[in-house]
Amino acid sequence: MDTLQALMTRRSVRKFEEKDVPEEMVRQILEAAMMAPSAGNAQPWQFIVVNERERLDAMADLHPYIKMVLQAPLGIIVCGDLTKEKYPGYWVQDCSAAMQNLLLAVHALGLGAVWTGIYPKEDRVAGYRAMFDLPENIIPLAFAPIGWPAQQPKSESRFLEDRIHYNSY
Repeated sequence: MDTLQALMTRRSVRKFEEKDVPEEMVRQILEAAMMAPSAGNAQPWQFIVVNERERLDAMADLHPYIKMVLQAPLGIIVCGDLTKEKYPGYWVQDCSAAMQNLLLAVHALGLGAVWTGIYPKEDRVAGYRAMFDLPENIIPLAFAPIGWPAQQPKSESRFLEDRIHYNSY
């Protein structure tokens, strides 16, 4: 799959087959995530791979939009590490780029995932912080349940000419 095809066909997957994801694929996904650009090349991210069934099931109560975690064989939490920031505040952009790389790698490997937001919702941040014993300098940005897709969401163009402006608004 080439890059443009991956960009045009990746969609959020919320239903998964009961089938484990090989550890080598998890490594490839994380390696792709860590290739993301970051401000000053600071790479202020940390990743938590969640693959214990009991923990995944317990996560379903962390916020209302992650019930699909009950079917996913694993998930990855993308966190910002404030001690690794070179330019304060850019960790959100940096970690978002890492999450997008992660999602594209998942898709390229034939897997499915969905980006579920954590930050800046304080209740979600607090819930993840408590469940995963996160130190103060680590802020959970987002969580991606990952697995073999049990659905094939359609890809339609989202190109909107009226959203494009040249040289000024």
